[in-house]
Amino acid sequence: MPTGVLAAVTLVVAFAVAQVTGVRALGGAVLVLGVVWCAWRSWSAGAGRVVAVVVLGAVCFAGSHVLAPALGPWPAVLLVAAVLGAGAWSLVDRRGVAAR
Repeated sequence: MPTGVLAAVTLVVAFAVAQVTGVRALGGAVLVLGVVWCAWRSWSAGAGRVVAVVVLGAVCFAGSHVLAPALGPWPAVLLVAAVLGAGAWSLVDRRGVAAR
């Protein structure tokens, strides 16, 4: 499974865990575990690319909070998850990037 898909799913699942349980810290823990997993499995693409994906993920996470009042929480999370997935795919998954 591509890292881009895992990164996007991690963001959505982390939000869902926080929403369903009412414990934001638990959603945060899911998010951190997903970031570590994605970074570890993508390391062969190069540290710079992995750091870029992590920074993009942080921007998407913050962006979901900015967009939520206008779009609603779920649409905002789904939108930024799609952006994160596409960015991660472009940086670490697409053909020509170092193989795992």
